[in-house]
Amino acid sequence: MYLAAQPDRLCSVREIAEYYGISRNHLVKVAHRLSQLGYIQSTKGKGGGIKLAHDPSELKIGALIRALEPGMELVECFNPATSTCKITSSCQLKHFLFEANSAFVDSLNRRTLADAVPDKAKFQNLF
Repeated sequence: MYLAAQPDRLCSVREIAEYYGISRNHLVKVAHRLSQLGYIQSTKGKGGGIKLAHDPSELKIGALIRALEPGMELVECFNPATSTCKITSSCQLKHFLFEANSAFVDSLNRRTLADAVPDKAKFQNLF
């Protein structure tokens, strides 16, 4: 959202971390992953920073969440390779949870990053 509100300039990870009051080290990892996935462009060195790689209206929130959390494993049995659940073969709850998880992502895909920052000017005044 920060980058969507600041489309005409490079932003630093430090300034974003300070604004939101979150760990800079954590945000470095998130930014690196978003760069690998093609969501942001990253420029290193003096005068470097990050910016969105696409128009915010093209970035579906559900797709972004799926890209960052591909497994979206709400419960252990969603991953058969690591599941130690003893009732997996007879349990139906996992199907309900999988359906709910899919509905969650589908709902988010009806929105874009632009929807989350509808008035850039108002949002920028917060910085």
